[in-house]
Amino acid sequence: MHLFITGIGGFVASRLVRYLTARGDRVSGSYIGARPSFPGVDLHEVDLLDRAGLERAVREAAPDAVVNLAGLSHIGESWDWEKMADYFWVNVVGTENVVAAAAGRPVVIASSADVYGTVPGEEQPIPEDRRIAPQTPYALTKAAAERLALGGNAVIVRSFNLIGPEQSPKFALASWASQLAAIQRGKREPVLEVGDLSTARDFVHVDDGAAAYRLLAEKGSPRTVYNLATGRAVQMRHALDRLLAISGVQAEVKEGVYPPRPFDIPYLSGDARRLRALGWEPKRTLDDALTDLWRDARP
Repeated sequence: MHLFITGIGGFVASRLVRYLTARGDRVSGSYIGARPSFPGVDLHEVDLLDRAGLERAVREAAPDAVVNLAGLSHIGESWDWEKMADYFWVNVVGTENVVAAAAGRPVVIASSADVYGTVPGEEQPIPEDRRIAPQTPYALTKAAAERLALGGNAVIVRSFNLIGPEQSPKFALASWASQLAAIQRGKREPVLEVGDLSTARDFVHVDDGAAAYRLLAEKGSPRTVYNLATGRAVQMRHALDRLLAISGVQAEVKEGVYPPRPFDIPYLSGDARRLRALGWEPKRTLDDALTDLWRDARP
């Protein structure tokens, strides 16, 4: 199979490239900024907002399917008035351009579980047919992108919390691993600064996510939404306890350093029965993901 991946240098995309090349699949993709180093991968420097350039890149690559993993994904950052418009242009208009560039080929669009908004715990894990209720600028852009993409016969992937190696320290667990590594190196005091540890999230190892994207590119049904989730939410406090145990670093945990974000969702877990029906199962545990994060961050 030959996949064209937008945002090919990003966190999820780079793991998908590794998964595909290990299987012997062909890979092409687009990037902006620094050129990724992927031996044997056909790379095209083109902005998601350059529709003509994106159409040309896909046409030249002639893939079997397109996977859109480009976009802006930090919920907190999306509240920044100076960046809010960027979230609209990249996540909404960019998605529209990807669907157009696919030119009738199967296209898989990365969305987010945040489009569900706050759902009572007794009504979780959340099924895909639940009415969405986005509560943040980021989630609104993803919901709008879904509407456009479904009209273009795309497959929609509502990813829950993908974590693992090479994740940016802008995100909580990767930030904790980075802080602990700095403490171990003696570069900072043995104090770990965290936000609200009472929230719970459905964590999926990024490599299990990569397998899901490949499967959906081949077997996903057009105009269909798939949750990418384990079905189990883990409290952030528990995740931190496990990371501390894995790292072996002794540190005082200073909770509440980062104030809660507007409309922060207290509990989030997803029902991935549609994806499981295609044969997908998560193969890695939360401890596996945390171990990979620590391996990346440690001295």
